[in-house]
Amino acid sequence: MLDNVTVVLVRPKYPENIGSAARACLNMGCPNLTLVAPRGFDIERAMPLATVHSKHILESARITDTLDEALDGCSAAYGTTARTGGWRKGIMAPATMAGVVGEKVRMNGQVAIVFGPEDTGMTNEETQLCTGLVTIPTNRQGTSLNLAQAVLILLYECFKEALSEPFRPAGPPEERLCTVKEQEALFSNLRETLLAIDYLRDTNTDYWMMPVRRFMARMNLKRNEFNLLMGICRQVKWIAGRAFPDRKTD
Repeated sequence: MLDNVTVVLVRPKYPENIGSAARACLNMGCPNLTLVAPRGFDIERAMPLATVHSKHILESARITDTLDEALDGCSAAYGTTARTGGWRKGIMAPATMAGVVGEKVRMNGQVAIVFGPEDTGMTNEETQLCTGLVTIPTNRQGTSLNLAQAVLILLYECFKEALSEPFRPAGPPEERLCTVKEQEALFSNLRETLLAIDYLRDTNTDYWMMPVRRFMARMNLKRNEFNLLMGICRQVKWIAGRAFPDRKTD
């Protein structure tokens, strides 16, 4: 899905964050992970957070000494920053960046998304190596994101951009609409049920059922909903029959 995208982690501090970032890569279809001068990298500590499913991404991660080396062969690189003042101008939002990344990928370009160290972020010199900068909007009271969280958010935007058509949840199985005959059967059952619980009187029931009929006419009742309501009516009538054995429903 994102075969031409590489996540680059610059001097990551915690192996656990690297493992979580590898898992985020797997979730969003990005198989490429590069680590720039990782501090005390221990794959055994990273592996539990990566899970067995993204083990291959972690094990095949490229390790370089510098960001310049990590970006070799890339046609574009987008660095992440939480600082937006000073000379850091023209910073993109995640969705905007994803659109640009998608365009580069469609042209068969290799794109890097670069994340700085957890404690300090990227230096000014490192951001200058990037084609553009992107920031993730956050609540002002909590602007600091976990490294893997940031990776997941930006890859998610790229994943959406890479889809051939917008994602739509599958939803429940499709059910056919009720027939007129079924609607009449349900209406009759509702009438009997309302009589059984003494909500309707025996006289002029058709008049008092008119609002119910109008209500049902506005519904696009499905067959499974018909079964549900028929079952409720059956249970209510059974309870009413035990409580009021002498009461007539017709």
